[in-house]
Amino acid sequence: MIARMWHGRVPASKAPAYREFLNRRAIPDYQSIPGNISVHILEREQGEVTHFITLTFWEDLYAIRAFAGEDVERAKYYPEDQDYLLEFEPHVVHYEVVGQS
Repeated sequence: MIARMWHGRVPASKAPAYREFLNRRAIPDYQSIPGNISVHILEREQGEVTHFITLTFWEDLYAIRAFAGEDVERAKYYPEDQDYLLEFEPHVVHYEVVGQS
């Protein structure tokens, strides 16, 4: 199993709308891909900025490729992201899951 982690920052004033967008648009997109195991959205406010982490779990790199394209390290963005994000981090981070309960 592989964990894929993406980080984004939005103005704190836009965090509720971005949270809704992620739940309405992004989570169903992740879940529509065979091989997606789960999707978790993490949120942390830090002053005027809210950080979002999207943590997804996948069966293998083939499933991630079906979601992200050939370059699995490249972050995938939606057109709506331009209304919220302060910057577009170009890459995600992958971890092999080596233990779980």
